Amino acid sequence: QIANRRGKFIEAASRGKILANKCVNCNHSTLETVYFCEKCLSGTFTTEEYEGLGNVVTFTIQSVAPEGFTDAGSYAWVVFTVDKAPFKVSGFLEGIRTPADLPVGSKVKVSGFDEKHGLILKRA
Repeated sequence: QIANRRGKFIEAASRGKILANKCVNCNHSTLETVYFCEKCLSGTFTTEEYEGLGNVVTFTIQSVAPEGFTDAGSYAWVVFTVDKAPFKVSGFLEGIRTPADLPVGSKVKVSGFDEKHGLILKRA
């Protein structure tokens, strides 16, 4: 079941979407990759889909990529709020060299998923 959930999350990301779970017990929404509600600990959910569009909250720039990530060059690991969703998501955005390249509040969009980098973002 975990592989199936992961596959659905990746498939949604490939369409630029964020897959989420909505708790049947308390209606709390969270990422689909979470298996128990953080509010009431229920494990029963319905699935929701959000546009993978949001605003940058914070980021970390990797100007010297660690071993295994040199294919990306300089990049940012970005945390962003998802429009109309009650949670934040993180993802990988290539080509960010300085904070001026990605001001806090900038719009980003999910553009896919990579096995090594996770959610792939682009500027919106």
